[in-house]
Amino acid sequence: MHLLAQGVLLALAAAPGAHAQTTPADDSSAIKPQRVQITGSAIKRIDGETALPVQVLTREDIERAGVTTAAEIVARLSATAANLTDGISIAAGGYRDQMGFNAANLRGIGVSSTLVLLNSRRMANFASPGDDAGVDLNTIPAAAIDHVEVLLDGASAIYGSDAIGGVINFITRRDFQGVEAAAYYGDTQEGGGGKRTASIAAGFGDYGRDGFNVMAVLDFQQTDRLASPQRRFIEKLDIPGRLPYLLLSRTYPANIDISDEQLAVLQDKGFTLGGQPLTETRFNLSWPACNPPANLSLPDGIGGLQGCTYNFMQDVELYPKTDKQSLLTRGVLDLGAGHQLFGEASYAKATSWYVALPAPFTPDIDLRVTHVDGLSGFGLEDGTNDSVISARLRFVEAGRQSSELVSTGQRYVAGVNGTLADWDYEVALNHSSNTVSDRAFHGYLNEAMIDDGLADGRINPFGPSSAEGQALIAAAQITGEVRRSTGTMDAADFKFSRALAKLAGGDLGLAVGGEYRREEQAYHQSQALADDLILGEISQGPDADFSYSRKVAALWSELNAPLTRELELQLAIRHERYQRTGGATSPKIGLRYRPSTALIVRASAGSGFHAPSMTDLYRPVTEYDGPLLLDPVCGDSVTECTDTWRVRSYSNPTLKPEKSRQFSLGAVYEPSKQFNASVDYWAIEKRDLISKIGADVILGNLAKYEPLVHRYNEDEGLPGCDYDPEDSSICFIELRKANRGQQKVSGIDLTLAWAGLQTDVGSFGLRLNGTLTLSSKEQAGDGDPFISNLGKFVNDRAVQRWRHVLSLDWERGEFGATLSNTYLSSYVDQNNAPDINTGLYVAPNRVKAYSIWDLQGSWQATPALALRLGVKNLLDTPPPFSNQAYFYLSGYDPSYTDPRGRFYYASVQYKFR
Repeated sequence: MHLLAQGVLLALAAAPGAHAQTTPADDSSAIKPQRVQITGSAIKRIDGETALPVQVLTREDIERAGVTTAAEIVARLSATAANLTDGISIAAGGYRDQMGFNAANLRGIGVSSTLVLLNSRRMANFASPGDDAGVDLNTIPAAAIDHVEVLLDGASAIYGSDAIGGVINFITRRDFQGVEAAAYYGDTQEGGGGKRTASIAAGFGDYGRDGFNVMAVLDFQQTDRLASPQRRFIEKLDIPGRLPYLLLSRTYPANIDISDEQLAVLQDKGFTLGGQPLTETRFNLSWPACNPPANLSLPDGIGGLQGCTYNFMQDVELYPKTDKQSLLTRGVLDLGAGHQLFGEASYAKATSWYVALPAPFTPDIDLRVTHVDGLSGFGLEDGTNDSVISARLRFVEAGRQSSELVSTGQRYVAGVNGTLADWDYEVALNHSSNTVSDRAFHGYLNEAMIDDGLADGRINPFGPSSAEGQALIAAAQITGEVRRSTGTMDAADFKFSRALAKLAGGDLGLAVGGEYRREEQAYHQSQALADDLILGEISQGPDADFSYSRKVAALWSELNAPLTRELELQLAIRHERYQRTGGATSPKIGLRYRPSTALIVRASAGSGFHAPSMTDLYRPVTEYDGPLLLDPVCGDSVTECTDTWRVRSYSNPTLKPEKSRQFSLGAVYEPSKQFNASVDYWAIEKRDLISKIGADVILGNLAKYEPLVHRYNEDEGLPGCDYDPEDSSICFIELRKANRGQQKVSGIDLTLAWAGLQTDVGSFGLRLNGTLTLSSKEQAGDGDPFISNLGKFVNDRAVQRWRHVLSLDWERGEFGATLSNTYLSSYVDQNNAPDINTGLYVAPNRVKAYSIWDLQGSWQATPALALRLGVKNLLDTPPPFSNQAYFYLSGYDPSYTDPRGRFYYASVQYKFR
């Protein structure tokens, strides 16, 4: 119970009153208070405040923020850290398994530990296999959202094993009548990254009068591509000058790698570059000109002293072009006698077009077979010496690699609820699916055809190819679907609740429920990818296709006991079992104490578990280029010893579930309807983490992890590594999923709401949601010391110590305005990029705090017509400089920053009633 001791917190606090899911109105609703159910409890009650902290974003909050997608809504939650964004999906240059995936990460403990619900029920996870398992926020029908309830407490006892970090429950509109149309247009000051949206909502039938309601919401959204030449801040970062070692060494014309023996031959024959003697084993025949601006001569660059360095940041995609459509329909029908039939159907399709760099390629060139201008006559092609050189080529002549990724989600729910023999009940069936299709458009080539063209000289890696070579490149283009993933979830759930007895403080409430679901995930790759024919793609082998399913069953119960008028006890327990990986029982206890009408003190404690995903268990071996790292065994030469070393990621069918313990303690203070505040301490411990040790951790501690680094001079028969006793360079680094180590995070959530402050110039309000993280640390392996990523970039992310969203609202008559600030505190950078001069890691950099101000004005022109004008990033604040080497974009961190800059928008809404 040491977490309990840590939780003693002397503070005053308060959460904004929770918006609730209301039961259908009846004729007596004007006489007696209406019972409601909120996220975190299955028992309906009159008082919406429970022992668990719940933050609520209303539709008005969403409109005031000028956001139009579920991902943008989640980004404004101070309790999230290291969410998956479009910027990250672009930046995953080494592999493509989860491109297009937008996901929430409460507490920064992992996407897989955050449960996202739609109307309190599950959706199918993003289908593409990868390290993260969660709902794709792109498939949430954003225009249909009425409000969002965020449960900031581990809720495994009520909702399931994937709710350790908390629950984000998107609640859609209910009992909607009439027609409402809305349009939104926005564009950036510098161009690129613009957005257009349009939505229409329609509904008919008054449930209280007619006994039914049917509604539908249709939403369209488009965003424009944003590329680095469109942003001045990229040039001001001076990446070639400040981060030359984080650029790329594959160039056009290609750099050439030779051996020390070949260097001696060329020196002996008097070979020169630009009139200077050759001194390096990596060089470029175009040096020192180097074909700018893409290829530069940077003495400190990864291309080396006499090679060229590819400045990919001079023209790289920062934000993809997207096209999203969604439709949500919902209907309810009064069956009489206190029973109701309800149904939902939703469809969402998100298409993202990615434009990547030209394909990297490192072919071997035999000078006895292939003539290379500039190298002929210097002794490497006459057969008396080693005649094979390596070309580090960026295949510019093939064009940029462009692709289309489509994520499609469907969900159908049908159920009945009502009252039966004093029990409130609800039973429902839920079918949900997600399909992800990745299609190649351009720049993906048949590698065998390219090899033939290089061998016979039609394709020239060191300059323009012949007309025959250009024709061959065009003929070698591979288009069409490269991979497809599908995921489905079929579930049946039930819950019953009732008052058992009268206690001193009110009704003793009991709820019981259960769920049974079947999850399935399938993956298919094209024949060309299976045969490893696609240059620029890494095949998982001919047997990579898979289809797995599992069954999950759960029973749970909740008891709400108002022991006195001041003290309420909440108990919950859930037993959940996953086919083949086992299960666990998760208890929860919560206390709510109200010493006065203005103050609530609350606390909760519980345990949970997180089952491994089917990707964790069964995904085929995946190979890709890792982050840029220095191999300490090689030496301190950045040119020769630094690379994006190949890594192989392995699943593990013997994984066990993660275990967790959670604790929270806080208070709610609401002395009037105009003011409320809250503070909540929280702590989460996870053990038996499902993790893989990162490549940077492995190379940073070879004394312990050397067996995970596989080199070419190891035993013959190492799969995929051509044995060479004289080559000690890295063939691949092994990243294998296993249960290892622990993770500990804790912090304080602070909320403040002050509304209705009347002045001569109008009414003012203030809202604050902030999170102070006190601790965030993790073990790389059992017995290893804990490594903190609090205020420090470690492995793949940093957790900022303080994050907040602050809003100042003003209203006067039909006019209104909101000024808001999103703030993330500074942190110590990754600092693991090697310095070309010393071979050591660069001097520590501290990433500056990131503070964005937004401004919006509104005019309720008529009761039916509302207009809004706004500016996001009012001060045009660029992303702060970072030397992180994990993401493919250099110079800044795309995981939390917005490269669009100042963004103007206007929206109009009209209600036909």
